[in-house]
This record gives sequence, C-alpha cells and structure tokens, in this order.
Amino acid sequence: MTAPSPSATSHGVAVVFEDMHRWYGTVHALQGFSIDIAPGELVALLGPSGCGKTTALRALGGLDEVDQGRILVDGKDITRVPANKRNMGIVFQAYSLFPNMTARDNVAYGLRLRGVDSAGRTKKADEMLDLVGLGAQASRYPHQMSGGQQQRVALARALAIEPSVLLLDEPLSALDAKVRRQLREEIRRIQIMVGITTLFVTHDQEEALAMGDRVGVMSAGRLEQIAAPAELYDRPRTRFVAEFVGLTNRIQGTADGATVEVLGTRVPLLPGAADHGRVGALVRPENLRLTPADNGNGRMLAVSFLGSLCRAQVALADETIIVAQMAAAESTGLHPGTRVNVSVVPAPVFAAAD
Repeated sequence: MTAPSPSATSHGVAVVFEDMHRWYGTVHALQGFSIDIAPGELVALLGPSGCGKTTALRALGGLDEVDQGRILVDGKDITRVPANKRNMGIVFQAYSLFPNMTARDNVAYGLRLRGVDSAGRTKKADEMLDLVGLGAQASRYPHQMSGGQQQRVALARALAIEPSVLLLDEPLSALDAKVRRQLREEIRRIQIMVGITTLFVTHDQEEALAMGDRVGVMSAGRLEQIAAPAELYDRPRTRFVAEFVGLTNRIQGTADGATVEVLGTRVPLLPGAADHGRVGALVRPENLRLTPADNGNGRMLAVSFLGSLCRAQVALADETIIVAQMAAAESTGLHPGTRVNVSVVPAPVFAAAD
C-alpha cells in the first residue's frame, strides 16, 4: 500500500464547540455542549440514541442549525456558514455511493464539483483508493463490492477533497462484527497517517474506546465527561458514565468518607461518588476475585468462555447476581453450583446512593 502524497496530508485544525444549544420543539437536544478538539485529534462522541451526539456532528457539518452558541474551526466562526462552504468530509452509516459510478468515479465526484480537471481527479482518486487499500478495485461498481469495501470507498471520497475536518457518523454500524473491527483499525491508521482532525459518533463503546484519542460520553443533550479512554473507564466522574461505559456490578456497601466497604474490603471512592451510608458500589468484573470455598459468600451460576478470558455469573448470599471476569486459566474448578468466596480488588470505584 502506498503512502499518501504530501498533498493528501493535513496538519489538522482546532475545532471548538462553545456553549451550544439546540431545541427541536420542546426537546432540548444540546444543552450547553462545549468541547475543544485539538488539531489532528480524533474525538469519539459516545452515548445512547437521542443523547445529542449526532446533532453535534451535524451542527459541525452545517447539516443542522444551532440555536445558541458558536462553532470555531481553525479559529474562524463557522456557525452560520453554509454546509457547502465548510470543507467538511462526511462519512455516514449508509455508504451513499452512486450505483452507476465506479469506485474511482465515486471518489472523484467531489473533486469534479470543485472544478478539478479530469487528469487531476483520476490521480487523486487513485491515490485515495490506494490509501484505503482498494487500488485494485478502482474500476468496480458498488454492487461488485462488499459492505466493508463500499465504506472504504466512502472514506476515500471524503478524504479526496482534503477536508478541514473529517466527520464519521456511525460509519461501521451496518457491517458485521469482524469487518467492523478490521475497518475501525484501518480508519484509525489512516486518520493518524493523514493527520486530520476527526469527530466520530457512535453508540458502540468498544469502537469509541478503541478509536478515540478522547471519548466524550453524552446523555440527554449534555456532555457527562470527556477523557482519554483509560481514564474514562477507570475514573468515571458521574454515575451515568460509570454505568454506561463497560460492564459494572452494583454491589451494596457502606460508604464512610473517602472509602466504601464492599464484601468485607475497604475500597477507595472516586470523586463525585456518594460518600456516606448505604450505597451501591459500581465494581468492574475484572476487579472481582473468585475462590472456591465450601462456606463462600457466593454460588456459581454460569461460566462463559471468551477465548483468553472467562466471565462468570455468581449469585451472592443476598441473591444479587454479579459478573466476574478472569483469565481462562483461572477458571479451573469453577462450575455451576460451586460455592465460591467473592472478594473485591481495592481499585477506586464510583458509588451511587441507594
């Protein structure tokens, strides 16, 4: 695969959302949404349907209006600039390729609209198809290509115009799991190679954590937290983030200041957690330990094999059902019906009041 030419690369631009609000009738879709995206950074917006993430992306692309607030790109206010003047590359869930055009012609379409001559369009389109690994399929039509290949063509088309910002709106959700994993790695590699500032919207937390330099979690039009993936997972700042990102077990405990007692272990509390009285501690599956014990505080319900890992469902003495995760080699002797002792690793947790 050839590397992009200097003309295909970008130094990235800064993108700033300032106190954005958007109403749809009585629905407040964006409520004071603010984010600074650094040049060349990929920020993933993550959240359930209706949280406002796509509204934010469409506002940046000029496909939706902003009722209040500003959008700055490279220091310039583009809030009221028409979509066709913003120089954004957009890839949607639907491939939106022209069925009567070859891959090369699809990629060159935006260049044709910009008045690039035929030779220049062909050179650029072939360069972009090489970049996404489809140089050999340049003469194929969309119906002759797989879904993953069609989405690569859509990505090449978005990059061909050398956009200021790349917008990815659920681009992988129509693909099967294996292709989705492969393509997200390719998109990330290309984004880093080209150096383009990118906003990626998804409801799939695995995609967001795998691809984003930072991940912003949204709920009901608000940005709950934005942080690097590891920080978001290990140190959630709100109950919503703690419960939405990754698997968690809600286990009863007693909080007293900076710690909470869970299953007999004192565990540090994260900032913002409930810190007094009976609480529900949100414990990650990998922070639970299971030990076979005749008088243990839990009973095995099921074990799921996940390759190098196993997940175990356990019923505690109070019938709370929890999920523990461990290396497959550590699951020996753990069978449905086995009594086990469940303990907690003293890693910081978020706790919510009962």
